[in-house]
Amino acid sequence: MGISSTDTEMKNKKVLIGVTGGIAAYKICNLVRLFVKAGAEVRVIMTPAATKIVSPLTLSVLSNNEVIINMFPEPGSYETLEKAEHSTWHINLGVWADVFLIAPATANSIAKIEAGICDNFLLSTVLAARCPVILSPTMDVDMYHNKITQRNIESLKEKGFIIINPVEGELASGLYGEGKMPEPEELFDFTSKILLKKKELEGQKVLITAGPTREKIDPVRFISNFSSGKMGYALAEEAYSRGAEVILISGPVNLNSSKGIKLIKVNSATEMFEAVKSNIKDINLAIMTAAVSDYRPKTESEHKLKKGAENFNLELEKNPDILEYLGKNKKDFFLIGFALETNNEEEYARKKLREKNADMIVLNNPKEEGAGFNTDTNKVTIITEDTLEREDLMLKREVAELIIEKYLEMKNRK
Repeated sequence: MGISSTDTEMKNKKVLIGVTGGIAAYKICNLVRLFVKAGAEVRVIMTPAATKIVSPLTLSVLSNNEVIINMFPEPGSYETLEKAEHSTWHINLGVWADVFLIAPATANSIAKIEAGICDNFLLSTVLAARCPVILSPTMDVDMYHNKITQRNIESLKEKGFIIINPVEGELASGLYGEGKMPEPEELFDFTSKILLKKKELEGQKVLITAGPTREKIDPVRFISNFSSGKMGYALAEEAYSRGAEVILISGPVNLNSSKGIKLIKVNSATEMFEAVKSNIKDINLAIMTAAVSDYRPKTESEHKLKKGAENFNLELEKNPDILEYLGKNKKDFFLIGFALETNNEEEYARKKLREKNADMIVLNNPKEEGAGFNTDTNKVTIITEDTLEREDLMLKREVAELIIEKYLEMKNRK
C-alpha cells in the first residue's frame, strides 16, 4: 500500500538491501524504486547467485549506487565508494545502514547466517551490521516447512533478527503453499515501520493469549479448534516492536516469537487460565485472541478408549471464562476481547462487550473469505461502547497494527 515520504520522514534514511539467489529477486527492482521515491538512500548487496536472476546494472541504476557483489572487487569497479573503504567496506556498510533488509532470503543464506558463516560479501555484512536486520524467507513450501529451516528461523529470531513471514501462493515449482515472498509494497511497509516506529508502548506491560486450547479425552485424543495463533502472535510482535514488555500465553501452534517476548506455552484452557492469573499483575493492556475451548471432558480416560458401540456419549463440563475473569478483575488495565461469530455477529459482539466488561471487541466471521482461522489475512469489525468500525480485508499484521493504534487513541482520550 506504500507510505509517503511526508508521512514517514523517510528522507535521508539509509536502507541496505541484500538480495540472495531466490527466483523472487526480480521483484526487488520495484522495492528499490519505492524506497528511493520515498527519499531514502539505498544501497544494494547481491550474492553471486542473485546476479543470475536480476541484473546488478538494473539495481545500480534504480538505487543510484553501485551494487556490491564480491568481497574483493576488480580494479576500477565500485567507483562510487571511497577507495579507502574497499578493505573494510562490509564493516562500513554495516555501520552506515539504519536498516538491513534481506529479500529474498533463501534457505541456504538463512542457514549460513544462523551458523555465522560469511563466505560472501552479503553474509559478512550481516555480521557487521549494527542496525535491525530483517529477513524475508523465500523458498518452496517443503523447504520452508523442513524442520532444519524452521529451526534456523527460530534460532535467528532468538538472536534478535526480525522475520517477515512468507505468504501462501503459487510457487515457482508449481506447488501451492507457504514460501512466497510478500509483494514489494508489503516489504516496503514492513521495513518502513521497523525503521520509523515510535516506541509508544515503552514502559507498558501487555498480556496476550493466542492459539487454540486442547482438552484431552484420553492419551491420544483431544477437543480443539482450527486456530493457528497467527493473529495473537502478530499482536505480540506489534506491541513488542513499539517498546512494550510482552507476555504471550500460547496454546499449541507452529509459530515463533521474538526473543524479547516472554512466551508461556500451555495446552488446556485451565492451564491458560492459571497462566493469565499468574501474570496479570501490573499489566496495562490485555488482549485475548486465544480460541479457548468452552468445554472440556468431565473425565479424562487413563487409557486409550476402544471402539465399541455404534454411539458414544462424551460428557463435558464448562471451562473457566478467561475474558470474564479479566473483566471482573479489571482495575487499571485496558481489556480487548475477540469474538468469532457466524450469525447475529454484531449483536453477540456487543453483548460480549457488556457482559465481559471489555473496552473493545474485535469481531470476525470465519465464513467470510480470507477471515478467521489459518489465514494470513483477516476482516474485522472493531466495536467499543460508542463506536463500530468495519474494516476491509487486510493482513493480520496490519490488523494488529490497527488494534494497537485504536488502543492508543482510546487510552489518550481517557
